[in-house]
Amino acid sequence: SDQHRGWFQSSLLTGCAIDGRAPYKALLTHGFVVDGKGLKMSKSKGNVIAPQKVSDTLGADILRLWTAATDYSGELSISDEILKRVVESYRRMRNTLRFLLANISDFDAEDHANSDLLPPEQWLEIDRYALAMTRQLQAQCAADYGKYEFHRVVQALQSFCSEDLGGFYLDILKDRLYTAAANSPARRSAQSALWHITSAFAKLMAPILSFTAEEVWQTLSGKNESVMLQTWQALPEPADEARLLDKWEKIRLYRAEVTRALEELRVAGQIGSSLQAEVCVQADGEKYDILASLGDDLRFVLICSKTRLVRSAEEKLECRALSYAKCGRCWHVREDVGHHPEHPEICERCVSNLYGEGEARACA
Repeated sequence: SDQHRGWFQSSLLTGCAIDGRAPYKALLTHGFVVDGKGLKMSKSKGNVIAPQKVSDTLGADILRLWTAATDYSGELSISDEILKRVVESYRRMRNTLRFLLANISDFDAEDHANSDLLPPEQWLEIDRYALAMTRQLQAQCAADYGKYEFHRVVQALQSFCSEDLGGFYLDILKDRLYTAAANSPARRSAQSALWHITSAFAKLMAPILSFTAEEVWQTLSGKNESVMLQTWQALPEPADEARLLDKWEKIRLYRAEVTRALEELRVAGQIGSSLQAEVCVQADGEKYDILASLGDDLRFVLICSKTRLVRSAEEKLECRALSYAKCGRCWHVREDVGHHPEHPEICERCVSNLYGEGEARACA
């Protein structure tokens, strides 16, 4: 706060007196850096944390992330414990990016003649929803950068990684990425969305996690071109973006109910994982219509092996363990496991994805 009474105030008065205007177009000030207890750092107290030491031991990006994540309008607290939390936050984001890059390693978006990139109208609906979420994230972060509210950018990126991606979209997507036919429209739809998400995320994090963003961009683009020379990702806009955001926010609420019920079944020792269960949902009105619109994809969204949806005025949710055999490839518990004499350990769906035309997945 003494900066306002000191240099900035004196330069303001001098500039106005001599030039008739402030000597700066914009002014951003911040509080002092203090230790974890809010005390001023002092060598005699032994509470000094040297930036160079943090950079040498944890990496420059950890120091940059701590700086950006801290609300500088007040005092900036730093301690070993605070830095540990920053490291954990960084690790979650980095692991998410590793997953994204790994699952688009066989995806070519640049080859214009034989590009794997599909237009959004050919994507599955959940992939278009992920694109809509990414557009929201980019708009929010760009606005926060414009206001120098870096801690809001960090919060948005962390929330997107842990809740929107890790806690929802990627959790559902794993089955399709790992079990669908390699070049199938269903898998390329997922990869198209992931390519846009990864490109946007790398650019959004670049002003803060500059070294990590460079790593991601070099791997993603395959070109020796800095991410700092890029602009925000040109994300296509789904034609039904508003509807998608509203519909899938409701689906996420319904899914949370099922997840809690499945966890109770797991804690009771009746199932080991959600894929060993069948979920029966009784619903009416909007809830029934929304869940019915997912068709067979409902079981993938709920991450169970079998679902039944019943129209009923009485809302009810039932989960029970299935006694069928477990597919050795997709891990779903299905009654058709072993029906194919040449592939006794996998289900008919996996047989089709490996040796046939592949499963059909609706894009709308």
